[in-house]
Amino acid sequence: HKSDGGKPPQFTDFEGKTSFGMSVFNLSNAIMGSGILGLSYAMSNTGIILFLILLTCIAVMSSYSVHLLLRSAGVVGIRAYEQLGKRAFGHPGKILAALVITMHNIGGKSEFWVSSDLIFNLPFFFWFLNGNYLIIIVSILIILPLALMRQLGYLGYTSGFSLTCMVFFLISVIYKKFNIPCPFDGFTNHTAENISIDGECEAKYFTINQQTAYTVPILAFAFVCHPEVLPIYTELRNPTKRRMQAIANVSILGMFVMYLLTAIFGYLTFYLNTEAELLHTYSKVDPLDTLILCVRVAVLVAVTLTVPVVLFPIRRALLQLLFPDKPFHWVRHISIALCLLFVVNLLVICVPNIRDIFGIIGATSAPSLIFILPGLFYIRIVSSEPMNSRPKIQAACFTALGFIFMSMSMTFITLDWVYGENRSGGGH
Repeated sequence: HKSDGGKPPQFTDFEGKTSFGMSVFNLSNAIMGSGILGLSYAMSNTGIILFLILLTCIAVMSSYSVHLLLRSAGVVGIRAYEQLGKRAFGHPGKILAALVITMHNIGGKSEFWVSSDLIFNLPFFFWFLNGNYLIIIVSILIILPLALMRQLGYLGYTSGFSLTCMVFFLISVIYKKFNIPCPFDGFTNHTAENISIDGECEAKYFTINQQTAYTVPILAFAFVCHPEVLPIYTELRNPTKRRMQAIANVSILGMFVMYLLTAIFGYLTFYLNTEAELLHTYSKVDPLDTLILCVRVAVLVAVTLTVPVVLFPIRRALLQLLFPDKPFHWVRHISIALCLLFVVNLLVICVPNIRDIFGIIGATSAPSLIFILPGLFYIRIVSSEPMNSRPKIQAACFTALGFIFMSMSMTFITLDWVYGENRSGGGH
């Protein structure tokens, strides 16, 4: 593919310099989020084997989705999601892609602010720092300077540190498994009331209950990193499709292993007593446990450091929409970063039921980014293959799967509201 190396004019402001390793760190960091705290709960509602099957399917699909994106990008020599949208569906396609990316990254990754209540009830935390002040301070001191970086590659170091924090979280979960006895007397659990004490500490391999259906969307969104794939590809040293696919596969595999180990050891610690938010369950055992307090801070740091990585695609989307032909300019670059942080902080501080909004955003934008848009782009852009060829049929099925996921997620959220039982909220 000679067009593979061709770049559109707007990306010639720098040549790719980012190494393979740094790119893996950045993409893994884009995948990783506080969603990892809900995976043990997901496993308690699916059973170990079913969870493993679902997680494997989603990881494979995510990798296939990156393949579709890279194939589409390679055919036309474009390395921007919005430009692919334009190529596939004209100007409306470009606007749609930019909107979906912006919605998903502001919505999905504002989980930092949702997970910041991990820290608010820490005993040693300054009583005068209420949540809103903390959000503003962290935004100005940590997120803004990182979001002002001109290239995504520079964030490889902070992404590496963020992943180190999550590895610390994983090691602590494994260590705690062997330190917390089961059954633990402190639990008054509603789900285990009718179950004899023997069943309470037994691992289930297959479980189907009311919550099972909820866990499928949680898992489906566990590997969303698609808005970051093309910006990382643009900055890669010696960029080829094979090299970028390898980066995606290594990142997805790494997160797959972390997700699986966290889910298994978290579940095997609490079994039926596992709550929607894992760290909350540990605090029930001992609210002053020093290790868990350190883990909370580490998770908060990790999630904070994912925010600058996901601000990059939003800024690129906005630049593509508002200033498509303008060269790079620092004033524009900085103003967009400031506006984005301002909007996200405003949303978080002023909108009380922010989770519901993010729930809706996640339910619509995540399936669009993983399944629907890559499939549609491939069908529209790769004209060398007839519609009845196997790759095109696969892409069409993949897109249909996205619509099924979206309708499932929306249905569950609606049911949640109707029955007023916020299962996905995490036990806060």
